[in-house]
Amino acid sequence: MNVEDKEAAHVENGADEVNEAEDGQSEAPPSEAESGASPEREEDKTPHRERLEELEKHVSKLERELSEMKDRYLRVQADLENFRRRTRKEKEEQAKYAALPVVKALLPALDNLERALDAARSENASSDGLGQGVEMVTKQMFDILKEFGLESIPSVGEPFNPEFHEAVMTVESEEHESGTVVEELQKGYLLKDRVIRPAMVKVSQ
Repeated sequence: MNVEDKEAAHVENGADEVNEAEDGQSEAPPSEAESGASPEREEDKTPHRERLEELEKHVSKLERELSEMKDRYLRVQADLENFRRRTRKEKEEQAKYAALPVVKALLPALDNLERALDAARSENASSDGLGQGVEMVTKQMFDILKEFGLESIPSVGEPFNPEFHEAVMTVESEEHESGTVVEELQKGYLLKDRVIRPAMVKVSQ
């Protein structure tokens, strides 16, 4: 091989080496900046996601606490309203039955007047001055008590009612059905709609 051929071969070998170097560079792995960009972004997202989850949990907790506070508030309001209603009802009851102690204290006196009146009638003395006086006082006293809401409880001839009557004894009676009040031993009274004394009665059996 002459000198010219050697130089030509040397040139070709150099060109091949250059091409191989260029090919190697084109196939080289991506730089750290390029290869690390995606993992770094993934790593950056993880703390944000965790923080978001923490915030969501905190919001859920606050919502539950708010709901519980609303429930407690509504219960307190309901209890307060019930207390006000109960207090108002108690005041109305007190006003309605304010005269109860006085009326009950006067019932024995009214009983005595009625006994005196019955005695006067049985002796046919109702036409004289004493009988008329007792009758007038009895009526006046009952009328005054009636203004406070006093009412007598019907008894004789009525079906026995344990709410209004107290059976002292039972008797045989062909004139009355069983369970009928046949005699009143002591009058019973209502103050408005409340029984302040049941009537003491005899009941047929």
